Amino acid sequence: MNRTIILRALCLTFFFLSIVSSKGEVRELKGQSQSVYHREPYVGFVKITLNEQLISGVEFQILDTLNHEVFDSLYENHFPDNAVYRQQCRNDWKGVQFYPGELLKKQSIDSVDAVSGATWSYRIFKAAVMNALEKGKE
Repeated sequence: MNRTIILRALCLTFFFLSIVSSKGEVRELKGQSQSVYHREPYVGFVKITLNEQLISGVEFQILDTLNHEVFDSLYENHFPDNAVYRQQCRNDWKGVQFYPGELLKKQSIDSVDAVSGATWSYRIFKAAVMNALEKGKE
């Protein structure tokens, strides 16, 4: 009788411990990609935090591997005499800032739409997210 009670108590303890440990599980997934831009020196890096299988954090940046610098709001200064490229940098910078919040809100990369004029950063973001999620399955 006592053995049965002790065995049941142990089983219940392990059951509850497994529930507690699976709840609140936080995982970080990291991915990177150049998307279709293999001839360009830009690589997107994403870090996705999952909390109980929901996306709770997203960080994204694009690195210029040739100049060893992060693509940011000042990157357009590389093109002082090219208004088209300067505007493209501004558009893509908006995308870099926008996409992580959208992924966090929508919880699916397929539900995140590209910002008008920021397809370059969108493709790099989406491919980096897909890379992170694929690695997370392993």
